[in-house]
Formats: sequence, structure tokens, C-alpha cells
Amino acid sequence: MSPNTDSTVTDTRPTAPVLEPPGGFFIWMLVALELATFGVALIAFAASGKSEAVLFHESRQQLDLRLGIANTIFLLTSGYFMAEAVRHHVCSDFPQTRRYLWLALGGGILFLVTKGIEYSDKIAHGHVLGSNPFFTWYWLLTVFHLMHVLVGMVILAVLLRRVVHIDHESLEAGGVFWHMCDLVWLLLFPALYLAF
Repeated sequence: MSPNTDSTVTDTRPTAPVLEPPGGFFIWMLVALELATFGVALIAFAASGKSEAVLFHESRQQLDLRLGIANTIFLLTSGYFMAEAVRHHVCSDFPQTRRYLWLALGGGILFLVTKGIEYSDKIAHGHVLGSNPFFTWYWLLTVFHLMHVLVGMVILAVLLRRVVHIDHESLEAGGVFWHMCDLVWLLLFPALYLAF
């Protein structure tokens, strides 16, 4: 009988219960709570924008759309790398898992740098918390999101340090949290940077 020449590696994990989501129930409960929090904040932001439409439109023009697009690309690309890390971890391909985790973390770093440039510009032009209702919401929403990105980066760093020793569910949970940061940004970006 000829040796198996198939280069793919099969998933050797024990089969999880059918109804158990990737990463476990706890992380999904956390994600649901965070998405609900952001959702309520975005509804309040939209309501405030309707009552002060001209102010919100003029303030929105002070944001740099290019930086918003760049950050969208950085987070979505980073999310792709995180998915690849999870895929390679299933196959016990730890060098590739580590490589993709580094790339995902790099996307987070680029997001932070770009957001830092944007924040510096806003402060330099006096668009600070409390300067008007739009920028109050801008700072509250983006800083709250930034805190989640920072937590996600800490999670990625811990996963990187323990790639060989972590169980797959922990890596999936980290991936779910990181993808939540992507999703929240995909809600914030059009609300803040694009006209309604």
C-alpha cells in the first residue's frame, strides 16, 4: 500500500457538543453584553445626531476619513490573521499559529498608532471631550472601543506566549473577542465617519 501523500493535517480535537459555540458559552455571553452596550450607545448617538443634524454634519467633516478607512483595513486584516491562527492551531501547526498571532497583534498595533495620530490631531484642533455633543460621543465611543482593542492585544500576547500549551478552546475564545473588536469598529466607522 502506498504511503499517504496528502499534505493536509486532520483535526484531531475531541468532538465538542453540537450546541457549544467556538470558545465556549462564557465568551459569547460577554460578547453579547458588549455588543448590547455599544448598540445602546450608538442608538443614543444617532438620536443626538438627529436633534443636532447640522452640528453633527459639520463636526463629522473634521474627522479624517482616510485614517478611519486605514483603521478598518488594519482591524479586518488582523481579524483574518487571527482566524488563520485558529485554523493552524487545530492542526497543531504551532509555528504557523505563532506567526499568524504575531501578524494579528501587528494589526492591533497599527490600529493604535493610527488612532494615536488621529487623537493628537483632534486635541490640537480643540476637538476634545465636551467641546460639542458630536465630539463628546466621538471620544466616549472610540476610547471605549480602544480599551477593548487593548484588552484584545493583551489576550493575543498571552496566547502567543503559550501557543504550544493552550487548549484550542482558549485560542478560539481569544479569537471571538478579537473579532468582536472588528465588529464593533464596523459599526462605529460608518456612524462616526460617514454621513447618515
